[in-house]
Amino acid sequence: MRGILFCTLVLPLFVFSQNTISVHVNNVGSDIGHVNVAVYDSDEAFLSFDRVLRTGTKAASKGLVTLDIEDLPAGEYALAVFHDENGNGKLDTNWLGIPKEKVAFSNAKMKTFGPPKYKECAFKVTADHEISIDL
Repeated sequence: MRGILFCTLVLPLFVFSQNTISVHVNNVGSDIGHVNVAVYDSDEAFLSFDRVLRTGTKAASKGLVTLDIEDLPAGEYALAVFHDENGNGKLDTNWLGIPKEKVAFSNAKMKTFGPPKYKECAFKVTADHEISIDL
């Protein structure tokens, strides 16, 4: 009877546990605007505005901004971060599509001819997780 009670009440807590990613964004250039984080869970969705899994935003603070992305199941994720200095809620680009605002990624840097791939940015989350990203 105890085994059944354990499996019914306690086991689901482990299976459906939710995690928090604490994102530490370094080198924020000013106190103007917001720092935005987008969370992706697949190569197909990566950097697609309409397929973002979760987002977070926080007022910019020169130097370091920390924000939490909560309620994520265990899995593989990649982050894209940008400093929306003009506060318009979107990443501004020039006519070639090159960002005019600072951008960064988890575990990878912008390449000469475009952003890194999902697999270069991806990391595993099995419990609460902290990550530092240089903007």
